Amino acid sequence: MKKVLCALLALALLGSAALAEEISLKVWGSQEDQELLAELCEAFAAEHPENEWTFTYGVVGEADAKTRYLEDPAAAADVFSYPDDQIIDLVNADALYEVTRDLDAIVAANTPGSIQAASVNGVLYGYPMTADNGYFLYYDKSVLTEEDVQTLDGILAAANAAGKQVQMDISNGWYLASFFLGNGCTLGLDEDGRQVCDFNSPAGLAAAEAVRAFCNDPAFTPGDDSFLMGAIGDSVCAGVSGTWCAEAISEKLGENYGACKLPTFTVDGEQVQMGSFLGCKILGVNTQTAHPVEAMMLAEYLTSEEAQVRRFEVRGYGPSNIAAASSEAVAADPALSALAAQSAYAISQQVLAGFWTPAEALGAEFEAHSTADLQGLLDQFVAQATEG
Repeated sequence: MKKVLCALLALALLGSAALAEEISLKVWGSQEDQELLAELCEAFAAEHPENEWTFTYGVVGEADAKTRYLEDPAAAADVFSYPDDQIIDLVNADALYEVTRDLDAIVAANTPGSIQAASVNGVLYGYPMTADNGYFLYYDKSVLTEEDVQTLDGILAAANAAGKQVQMDISNGWYLASFFLGNGCTLGLDEDGRQVCDFNSPAGLAAAEAVRAFCNDPAFTPGDDSFLMGAIGDSVCAGVSGTWCAEAISEKLGENYGACKLPTFTVDGEQVQMGSFLGCKILGVNTQTAHPVEAMMLAEYLTSEEAQVRRFEVRGYGPSNIAAASSEAVAADPALSALAAQSAYAISQQVLAGFWTPAEALGAEFEAHSTADLQGLLDQFVAQATEG
């Protein structure tokens, strides 16, 4: 009887193996991500023994994803990562499957900014993988308290009292926009892919008045990342930048190293939270894949909470997944923790090239303490930023 049962079990196992479908998927990632990518794909295969999985890995980083895809869509990867600023062109090329499996769960699991970055006209076309290309406030704890850094007024008051400066690159539209976005202005693309910008609205005018007041404060100083990294801890007590400055600023400040979300600023006597841009890496599924369901399963796994924590541990990437961003490992990193806090007030960078030069000129007016009519400056800026 025992031999019969064993024989039947063996037949059942053979039958199960015969039913397993062979699934071959090509996955693209950067050279630096190859080892981690293989680790995560093999873990995915182990969790799904119902299929026989074969993975082929291609060395194509996010920056090159669009170009390589458009060269030969049929030969492109089934699953590939790309930066959020490529999504419009990829969607227009019919390159990306709309996310349909577990849509509500994916939206709920990730920050609103990263979901927006992976969407076009309200349709989700990718799986957010990181949310770490953004900015926040660095500060010197020997000068500023946790209470001071909550408001721009508090920061400036403490800086002036200590004879220190507060840096922000206002002539860079990436940073300048934070005041306008925070006060409810719109910056994005319409359904035809044209730039939408209402920085000359009443809300925009109020934001511009706050920018002018900030730049006219004795403690304000302009300057880029190089200036901030060199001056913080000396003449500068606080500045705005991203995670790429974290190592240098941490080494400079030592035990006085602080990082937090951007502060609020005053508009008509009320405190308004500064907004920001948030850049994300996104995982997409090729519309020409032979296995769309399985490719979606893999993409979802590679951007899951566990995968994003592992990606942080190995590569230092900031998670878009809300639970991963609040994990003990990520929370222990001051810069990423600050970025995660700011991400609640961030939007994706769906901005056309025509925005940046007029924004630089507008910011330069503020930095030069221009007394020109603000409404006129804003009307001119919006006309230039949205032309064409």
